[in-house]
Amino acid sequence: MNKKELQHLSWRAGFGMNPSELKLLQKGKNEIVEVLISNSKSITPLRVDLSFLNGLNPIDLKDNPTLAKELRDKNREKILELNYAWIKRLVTSKEVLRERMTLFWANHFVCKDNHILYIQRYNNALRTHALGDFRDFVKAISKEAAMLKYLNGKQNRKNRPNENFARELMELFTLGEGQYTEKDIKESARAFTGYNHDFKGNFILRKRQHDEGLKTFFGKTGNFSGDDIIDIILEDKQCALYISDKIYRYFVNPKPNKKHIDAMADVFFKDYNIENLMRFVFLSDWFYDEKNIGARIKSPVEFLVGMAKTVPVKFERERDLIKIQKILGQTLLDPPNVAGWKGDKAWIDANTIMVRLKLASIIFNNAVISLKEHGDFNDNFREKFFKRNKDKLPFKTLPDWEAFMDNFKLVETENLQDYIIQGNINKGTADYLKSLSKKSKQDYCIQLMSLPEYQMC
Repeated sequence: MNKKELQHLSWRAGFGMNPSELKLLQKGKNEIVEVLISNSKSITPLRVDLSFLNGLNPIDLKDNPTLAKELRDKNREKILELNYAWIKRLVTSKEVLRERMTLFWANHFVCKDNHILYIQRYNNALRTHALGDFRDFVKAISKEAAMLKYLNGKQNRKNRPNENFARELMELFTLGEGQYTEKDIKESARAFTGYNHDFKGNFILRKRQHDEGLKTFFGKTGNFSGDDIIDIILEDKQCALYISDKIYRYFVNPKPNKKHIDAMADVFFKDYNIENLMRFVFLSDWFYDEKNIGARIKSPVEFLVGMAKTVPVKFERERDLIKIQKILGQTLLDPPNVAGWKGDKAWIDANTIMVRLKLASIIFNNAVISLKEHGDFNDNFREKFFKRNKDKLPFKTLPDWEAFMDNFKLVETENLQDYIIQGNINKGTADYLKSLSKKSKQDYCIQLMSLPEYQMC
């Protein structure tokens, strides 16, 4: 493995690398990948202080509307706090592959909730199962309080089945569109009847609401439970193909390669072990093909986290982190719908590309940016935000340039692009870089992060 390939692995399995990690090149590819996986064996839950919930019960809220409103306000505040904590975790965690996989699964098993306890539990369920057994993963997700609320699982009862979760389980979570019938949806919904949770988010099966009758699903008949339905779904190799395809598009290249995806599905279908699948991907020669390096547009979160890993930065107002996420079009814990963010080319439009190209200057150089000439933003939040701020984006930050200089002290300024930019630099950009002053490593870093090529990984 050479430096370019290691950097590629670092960006796909994590959020970039600094020069100190080049010592890994003394090891072979197999050993490097095993180090990556070994570092993510442990599971560190992400938590914020939830002591405000201590001693509360549903009766308190029912009889006290003032308390209920205070609780809603506190929940909103704590969900923002969890967002900040998640961003910080992505920047600093040594369990880098587990955190990268958690981010991936958050846009696969999409869920949203306004109760901090339930959404925190859900986020940690993603983290716990991120590299584990996919079968256990799907079963756990089906019983999470946040998902039961989000896809109406609590309303799914014996005499009035709700089909929302059953439909999305197959269409979005396991098989993809067109791989099941309406009858399969109806019959599987019956198997998930009675699913519920208590006030603390613990799963409960309400037996009186559960349909104990025979169900016919995918040609099989029995008194199936929800777990049985998931087992039957995973017997179909289409599930392994569907998940392999999504992982390929996210970790390898947005343009699918059937041969490589089929090979991934062969590995995954054996035991549905996610760690084994990722190991296969990262050890495959095709993963490091030139056409796959720098082929993905960074998501807003990847973009932000990657910059912060290169130059550590602290926001004086943490809410600015939320503002940036909203402006760029991806706010953690707030997906647009059950299908999640589309990704790839959908991340970039006339508005977001302009902000992206200026963001390094804003964050690391206390710059502001005028947006008037680019017209109205489609998103209401953006319109209101820029109107309030007179078309400028000012953020108060404390970049740690000393840490950056220490990390890159052995890198000549003119070679900085080899660490900052992924993929090939086109001739026009290369000529532009030659014209820039290299006197300040700090300024040159900001200029590199302001290039169109920096949008890619």
